[in-house]
Amino acid sequence: MRAARLIRMVLLLQSRTSMTAAELARELQVSERTVTRDAQALSEAGVPVYAERGRAGGYRLVGGYRTGLTGLARGEAEALFLSGVPGALREMGLEDAASAARLKVSAALLPSLRDASRTAAQRFHLDAPAWFREPESPPLLPRIADAVWDDRRVTARYRRGAEEVERELEPYGLVLKAGVWYLCARPAGTGAFRVYRVDRFTAVADGAERFAREEEFDLPAFWAERAEQFARSLLRAEVVVRLSAEGMRRLPQAVDPASARAALEAAGAPDGQGWVTVALPVESEEVAQAQLTALGPEAEVLAPPGLRARFARDALRLARLYGP
Repeated sequence: MRAARLIRMVLLLQSRTSMTAAELARELQVSERTVTRDAQALSEAGVPVYAERGRAGGYRLVGGYRTGLTGLARGEAEALFLSGVPGALREMGLEDAASAARLKVSAALLPSLRDASRTAAQRFHLDAPAWFREPESPPLLPRIADAVWDDRRVTARYRRGAEEVERELEPYGLVLKAGVWYLCARPAGTGAFRVYRVDRFTAVADGAERFAREEEFDLPAFWAERAEQFARSLLRAEVVVRLSAEGMRRLPQAVDPASARAALEAAGAPDGQGWVTVALPVESEEVAQAQLTALGPEAEVLAPPGLRARFARDALRLARLYGP
């Protein structure tokens, strides 16, 4: 375990001019004290790790030192061939470049590892589009992907409701979510990042000007935060539901899992029949009816009255359908 960490530390320092103890600790997921000990161990082993003290200090390799510890193990080689999503690369116009890169990596591998691409492809496959939806590749996606790679501003027309708007955008990153492409971009002259559906762009003109990318921008973290905000923004209503033990178990499968867990944690003690009453945020009464119907007799809607009346009407219709 420590040997692998020491190799990672050397490779990190080899790829950057210098790194602080805090940066190395974050990358290696250890304490700064462990970083200090590891740096000393590397130095004693003959690796020229130099520690610079002071506010602007850090660790660096002396004299352009390069390690020969860059060979790939089988697991690393197989993981490398899993890192691309073929369908997504094809839609962005990067399939040829990815294929050439895979060939070059394969040629550089040891003979015993050259079947890594085949063994990985036999075992894992990512099917990104959702069920019952024909996958569509937005025609402007390759042009947007080029701008993302080049940090190049674009002037884009975008459908927003019944109108079209024109914006000058700094395209930071692309996200493929359930078969739908989204662009994370910052309108020029503003500090706020926004999310755009790529299939709603009607025109994209390449700009000659490049923008200075914020190196601190973290696309996965930004997307996770926006996705959570979007999910919460949909939950504008609240229902009160009484649940059996089986209903509690199945609730996270029927509604938003995070909201279900929060509602169950906030619930009071079970009643005399072992049922609990929860206040659950939902998108609307119509959506709540469709979701909670999946729980059948394991849930009783107590409020609002309109939603309870909907379930009462459905129950009467079901009784007529299935009654004697």
